[in-house]
Amino acid sequence: MNTIKTVAFIGLGVMGYPMAGHLAKQGLTTRVYNRTHSKAEAWAKEHGGTAHATPKEAAEGADLVLVCVGNDDDVRQVTTGADGVLSTMTSGSVLVDHTTASADLALELDNACREKGVAFLDAPVSGGQQGAENGALTVMCGGEQHHFDAVAPVLNHYAKAVTLMGPASSGQLTKMVNQICIAGLVQGLSEGLHFAEQAGLDQQQVIDVISKGAAGSWQMENRHKTMIADEYNHGFAVNWMRKDLGICLEQARRLDATLPVTALVDQFYADVQRMEGGRWDTSSLLKRLRKPE
Repeated sequence: MNTIKTVAFIGLGVMGYPMAGHLAKQGLTTRVYNRTHSKAEAWAKEHGGTAHATPKEAAEGADLVLVCVGNDDDVRQVTTGADGVLSTMTSGSVLVDHTTASADLALELDNACREKGVAFLDAPVSGGQQGAENGALTVMCGGEQHHFDAVAPVLNHYAKAVTLMGPASSGQLTKMVNQICIAGLVQGLSEGLHFAEQAGLDQQQVIDVISKGAAGSWQMENRHKTMIADEYNHGFAVNWMRKDLGICLEQARRLDATLPVTALVDQFYADVQRMEGGRWDTSSLLKRLRKPE
């Protein structure tokens, strides 16, 4: 495999923009593409890389191509589509998909890459915008060990943990577990805060006490203040969470896995969408429990 000196980053959303920035700061030659080209140009002006008009142009000459877009169809468009990165990637280069997508897509891309002699890792991330900006993401990878060993040092530039979970699609399956767990946690936290409010308790004081015990979680630590303040214009959007939970529920049907709480919380998020909260943070589950003023 090639020594990684030149990278291409495809997708400069709230996650991809800072992730690509970390790579440029580490001295890697960084080529970027974004569907809204002005955003790619702004990134290049800020970080000193180069903005490109198509994914295939950005990927030309890159040792490593990283993708972080919206969903399965978006990934296909920028990888195997007419202007996709695989049309210019060369044998010995590596494609890493950071998008939270289906396990089927990971296997599809793995096969497409093998036909071109390109290595592939599915590598969804957890940690949100804050984790991306702080270089503290958790990356769950699926692929071959020697491919993982080659790219892990690069991924570590924006991650606090990078782990190979197994063969292709294992990263996506692990991310599904992550989202299943988060859904239940946020609903439990929302119900707890709602109960505390209805009982006339000081919600902040309640959190100060119970967060030190078995009820503590990342969601409690990082979201309780904005939940108490009824503020949700930040963080991981409900629309994206519903996309992810849809992937989880579809995979569960195939595996004959039973996810009753996940299915229920998915419908609660549908309620939030009907409240025009599709862009709100996932912690907005609390808002559907509160009585209108």
